[in-house]
Amino acid sequence: MSDQRPLLTMKKTFFYNFFPSKAEEEACKINNTPHEVTRELVEIRDLYPAPRIDLQNPWQIKKNITHDEVIVGMMMISFFEMFEYILRYWTLDNAKSLENGCKVCVDIWDVTEENIPKKYEGGSVCFRKLFSDEFSLWSIELFKGRRLGDGDEIGLY
Repeated sequence: MSDQRPLLTMKKTFFYNFFPSKAEEEACKINNTPHEVTRELVEIRDLYPAPRIDLQNPWQIKKNITHDEVIVGMMMISFFEMFEYILRYWTLDNAKSLENGCKVCVDIWDVTEENIPKKYEGGSVCFRKLFSDEFSLWSIELFKGRRLGDGDEIGLY
């Protein structure tokens, strides 16, 4: 028997405030404005273990690069993929910074050449939130350095 327990992660999710507090309700009456539903990024204990990484095919996010992404040096990442595979490993403060519209710089390793991985760091790789609630990974240096083109596949894990 194994004494190992699965890694417990804190999952990021949105908490929506549909019902106003008494003070908010009275403020809305005084200002003659309707209550606006707000959302806040919070952490909750994940009931399920983090997605398992298959070491033979570890890429959790696979994406075919489009012509537009090549031109601007940016890769689109869906809301689901960002929350499921990336933000669950970030601190709540970093995730909130990204959600609030700040760019968050990260380090990434390009392991295309397994024997000689290349590290991109120091502000050359950033995540940004887009208006559509999707996210993007920006790295002109990566796109140019790897000579990525339309239809090339990128995998992230």
